Amino acid sequence: MFSLPKNSKIVEGKTYGKPKNLSLNVYRWNRESGNNPSIDTYNVDRNKIGPMLLDAIMYIKNNVDPTLTFRRSCREGICGSCSMNINGTNTLACLTPIEKKEYNIYPLPHMSVIKDLIVDLKPFFDQYKSIKPYLVNNSKPKKERIQTPEDRKKLDGLYECILCACCSTSCPSYWWNGDKFLGPAILLQAYRFIQDSRDKNKKERIAQLNDAFKLYRCHTIMNCTKTCPKGLNPAKAIAEIKKEVVKY
Repeated sequence: MFSLPKNSKIVEGKTYGKPKNLSLNVYRWNRESGNNPSIDTYNVDRNKIGPMLLDAIMYIKNNVDPTLTFRRSCREGICGSCSMNINGTNTLACLTPIEKKEYNIYPLPHMSVIKDLIVDLKPFFDQYKSIKPYLVNNSKPKKERIQTPEDRKKLDGLYECILCACCSTSCPSYWWNGDKFLGPAILLQAYRFIQDSRDKNKKERIAQLNDAFKLYRCHTIMNCTKTCPKGLNPAKAIAEIKKEVVKY
């Protein structure tokens, strides 16, 4: 008989404040307590907070419940720290305008939860490290590595990735094969260096990715492209890598 692991069933949590004009249902879990995860409801006054959902979460942290734990930094959609699942979509809280009266907020799916909305991103960044995310070029230019405007344009839609992991954690293939499949975010970054004319390690990079799991677990589901908060297209980058593999 199938059963969930101990302390994995989500239960009803606490309710803070009386219903007003904004309610946030937030996933809470603290491994040190030994209790089941819960959904706490925070009723707050919309008129007392800023325009973005991160403003509401920070208001709760500062004025209602200081134990609420989450990541945040730049508040401008640059650092990717506040990535979470909001109303069923992986996105950034700092780029999500408050347009509804109720929000359901969970940590990114698939990832191991450390506490509340914070997930363990170490496996994700270990995969990032494996693709050598830096220029490989043994030549020594006098000033800088020159790049034509045309070559520079090839990096558009690639370099803007902020490694928030929204795309990778929305991918079913990554959920089932996260230990082997690199996932949309890392493959997008890999293609960024494959396309960079200043890099001299293209053949080796492609050979490294030519693997049944690293690359070909992608089934073009397109969840990654749909959820990317920066409007990038990881699915297209993955398809282009597959074309490069055929060439080499």
